[in-house]
Amino acid sequence: MKQRRNLQLAEDAVAYSAALPPAYFKTDLGGAWLGKAEGFLPRLPDESVNLIFTSPPYALHFKKEYGNPDQDEYVDWFLGYASEFRRVLKRDGSLVINLGGSWQPGHPIRSLCHFEILIALVREHGFRLAQEFYWYNPAKLPAPAEWVTVRRIRVKDAVECLWWLSKTAQPKADNRRILAPYSEDMKRLLKRGYRAKERPSGHRITHKFTEQEGSIPPNVLTLGNNDSNGYYLKRCSESGVKPHPARFPVQMPELFIKFLTDERDLVLDPFAGSCTTGQAAQKLTRRWMCFETHKHYLEGAKFRFEVDGLEEKEPKNGLPAGPKAKQVELAL
Repeated sequence: MKQRRNLQLAEDAVAYSAALPPAYFKTDLGGAWLGKAEGFLPRLPDESVNLIFTSPPYALHFKKEYGNPDQDEYVDWFLGYASEFRRVLKRDGSLVINLGGSWQPGHPIRSLCHFEILIALVREHGFRLAQEFYWYNPAKLPAPAEWVTVRRIRVKDAVECLWWLSKTAQPKADNRRILAPYSEDMKRLLKRGYRAKERPSGHRITHKFTEQEGSIPPNVLTLGNNDSNGYYLKRCSESGVKPHPARFPVQMPELFIKFLTDERDLVLDPFAGSCTTGQAAQKLTRRWMCFETHKHYLEGAKFRFEVDGLEEKEPKNGLPAGPKAKQVELAL
């Protein structure tokens, strides 16, 4: 049975990548392609992708080595991908975008780029806002220094937005897949029992308030991003490969992949960087595709799919664990 299932996954991988050039590297479940997303997206079939999870270059005033559009061009740049994103998504598929905020040049006031993108995707491109999420990163440095640490007129910006969008009002989703362990207080409350009553807020707690399989997580994700001893960075150092400077924790795409997809579903990251999304999909037995324009970042990304990289123990953060998947080289 397992052998038949693995064969089916391999056949699926061949099918969805048939219209693309050879992958830069590949596994049994997916591959990473070197090139621009605007060149690859039109080659994908209509309604072929279950989840697009991505973190595009931010609308920062200063230039990054991985390339980021000018702030005054950023919204139009990103919206240039909107129609293709919508076309390749399945009807019950989801688009999750991690967008960090930015400051207006020379002034302690914020850019509205990430909000403008959200509004335009809904009002002009037919997406629905399923829910907004926020990533709180306790490890964020206090910046910009001029406003935060020198003049002391702003506070540390430690939250980034994650917009969960969909083509319909009912995208595939199941929060039972991402339940977190109950807190000790909740465990005591459930053991003692809860008397049905109306709370001061007006909410009525009924007799249906009983123990479930775990706690439903909130839409605020608390994930530090200060990994300095992980497998990816270790292998980059050993091999003399420069790591990607803007990585997000693998637990972030893992949560959305569990929440919004099933095994064998296809996950796409069109701005892949070091392929953290692909790593998360591989570990969770999803098919995956990553597009990246910089060759040296894909060289480092290979390390994420080595057996030790896939089986690396993750820091405890309250997010549920998932099955591991080992790397097997197959022709796509």
